[in-house]
Amino acid sequence: MNGIEALYPFLAQGPVDREAVVADLCASTRRKADEIVALRRSLVALHAERLVACARAMAAAFGTGARLFAFGNGGSSTDAQAVAQLFAHPPKPARAVAAVPLAQDVALLTALSNDVGYELVFARQLASLGRPGDVAVGLSTSGGSANVRNALAEASRRGLLTVGLVGYDGGPMAQEDRVAYLFVVPSASVHRIQEAQITLCHVLWELTQRALTGEL
Repeated sequence: MNGIEALYPFLAQGPVDREAVVADLCASTRRKADEIVALRRSLVALHAERLVACARAMAAAFGTGARLFAFGNGGSSTDAQAVAQLFAHPPKPARAVAAVPLAQDVALLTALSNDVGYELVFARQLASLGRPGDVAVGLSTSGGSANVRNALAEASRRGLLTVGLVGYDGGPMAQEDRVAYLFVVPSASVHRIQEAQITLCHVLWELTQRALTGEL
């Protein structure tokens, strides 16, 4: 058995034990659920103090009119858009803040990619839009995405508060030590990393809301 049949044996020709296939799928789902629950719980001890400190810093920035810029590639880009949406359009009575996902403008993204290079698509936007005191949030499962790293470096140079979310051991982003608040999800699974990263973002948003109201 090879190719797609190795991944999805129930698509193979011939008799199929449907009960066995369903049992395997259920067991796989349970394992994945257990993995992400355990990973999320481990992040409490790993990042709790840093999350609180980051939330207070972000709340202080938003209190002076700062904006949030979020960015990433692929699935991380989708998560960045979700983060920006959460901060800009939160459920009531939470306080909304100005937030922009840097991958939302396809014309701008493709123009910058074509004219200056994809590794600078986010950095160039921050150079144009960012002001000292704004917040830059970059997401990368590997920590090696050049455009995310370049954007965070540009943000740091311009006086923005920088927040990074990465997986594995943090990769180059952790080694460069350019991010004020870096949250590493210690996993080798891209799926688990992204699931845990969006959880961290939601926790960070909740803590920031509490800090904005003086509860934190």
